[in-house]
Amino acid sequence: MNKTIRLCCVLFLALNTSIFGQENSKQKQDTISQNAINTPESDFLNDSIIDGVSLKSLKIEAENDSLWRINLEDHLEAYEFDAKWWDELYSNSLFDSIYKSVSELNFDEEVEYPELPTDTLKARLAELNSRTPFNVEYNPSLESVIKSYLKYRRQSLQKLMALSRYYFPMFEQSLDNHDIPLEVKYLSIVESALKPRAKSRVGATGLWQFMFSTGKMYGLDVSSYVDERSDPDKSTEAATKFLSRLYEIFGDWDLVLAAYNSGPGNVTKAIRRSGGYENYWNIRPFLPRETAGYLPAFLATMYIFEYAEEHGFEKVKPEINYVETDTIHVKQMITFDQISELLKIPVEQLQFLNPSYKLDIIPYIKGENYTLRLPRELVGLFVANEEKIYAYAQQEFDKREKPLPKLFEAESKVTYRVRSGDYLGKIARIYGVRVSQLKQWNGLRSNNINIGQRLIVYPRKPVTTTASVSQSPAKTVTNTSGKKVYQVQSGDSLWSISQKFPGISVQNIKEWNNISGTNLKVGMKLIVSK
Repeated sequence: MNKTIRLCCVLFLALNTSIFGQENSKQKQDTISQNAINTPESDFLNDSIIDGVSLKSLKIEAENDSLWRINLEDHLEAYEFDAKWWDELYSNSLFDSIYKSVSELNFDEEVEYPELPTDTLKARLAELNSRTPFNVEYNPSLESVIKSYLKYRRQSLQKLMALSRYYFPMFEQSLDNHDIPLEVKYLSIVESALKPRAKSRVGATGLWQFMFSTGKMYGLDVSSYVDERSDPDKSTEAATKFLSRLYEIFGDWDLVLAAYNSGPGNVTKAIRRSGGYENYWNIRPFLPRETAGYLPAFLATMYIFEYAEEHGFEKVKPEINYVETDTIHVKQMITFDQISELLKIPVEQLQFLNPSYKLDIIPYIKGENYTLRLPRELVGLFVANEEKIYAYAQQEFDKREKPLPKLFEAESKVTYRVRSGDYLGKIARIYGVRVSQLKQWNGLRSNNINIGQRLIVYPRKPVTTTASVSQSPAKTVTNTSGKKVYQVQSGDSLWSISQKFPGISVQNIKEWNNISGTNLKVGMKLIVSK
């Protein structure tokens, strides 16, 4: 009897536990389902099914950085107009190289160059003399300069010819407006080797080598941010006005060039010392030594450019044409780094197109009119997104107003020693920093650096060995046609790839690979040889 009672009690307890367990489980399921119903569907993602119940988890959106949130879109119709104009021009990128001066020669040294007989030279100089207001007459000093250039400076001259395709149209327009012989454009080669930021030992600056006082006299402003002596447009306009004024004084273009180089006072003193002669070749012995070789250097450059084809120089297309660019009036302070990040244009290209900005910063000052020159295909993109671009620039400036120790830990600092072929843009890419940061950390006022110079860097990406700092040669393979093929890496652009292969331009790469735009994909294989 007792056993029967105990057995009944056990069965009763087990039955109750099962019933209550099912009820609790059902209550839990109902609670989960009700929570899922009360929460917006867009906030959930399906996860899994457990015990017949559909569970859902909350969707957490990734937070993008400020640059990702900026969606730049161009005006479609305006872009199509620009595209049609662009098709009429060369589709090239830009290279920026440093050229040595072409005026440091011994003009009295005899040079053996059998490819140019003296009789042939005399005939060509006579022909050149008949179509220019300069006195292009044969003499041994001029022959020595011409042959020396052809023999020792051929590679530099070939580069200058390519670079001149960008500057000369602008020079010719300004010279023609002031009724100055177009051949004066070759003066910029002798003065600066077409380097807008060239600076002589006495402080003359720019394509046309203006001294500070002379530049101010002709309206070229110089400040902490800007040196308009390095502005190609403004300095060319100032140079043409200066040359016109000198011609009013001397009435002879040979003497004008001598006065441009050494000053009108030195020319008039040479005239007096020569006994009253007013021909350059007669007063040459009484001019300063540098000026004595100045006109021969100018005439030699003119001759080689005018007879480039006869001497086997290639007619290369310019990396960019002046007419392929346009300017934008800046409405707010902005840096080259910010423009480069937003428009995907190399900082070096911005420096080439806008060389007058000393710190790679375009300031905004009330009453001043500062402009940004860009390739035409980027002008529309900038104008259509000005508000977003300036907002991003301001946001970046606000971030940078923190003191340096808060941004960088002391142990992250490295010292980099400048090697041959280095420039600030290259070093900045190695460490994942900006050119403006390198200049700030090292107190640099310009982009000029010297071999062996030590630079302080706070890297954003690790560089652990010396070998990783140096630029390794580009890896290529040879295809079945015997042509070199390069595989596109992360971070590559047509511009950066062209720099890895000497003598290869962006236009070459586009033509050999039938590319019309500038977009590349990682892993894409490009032909990089003829």
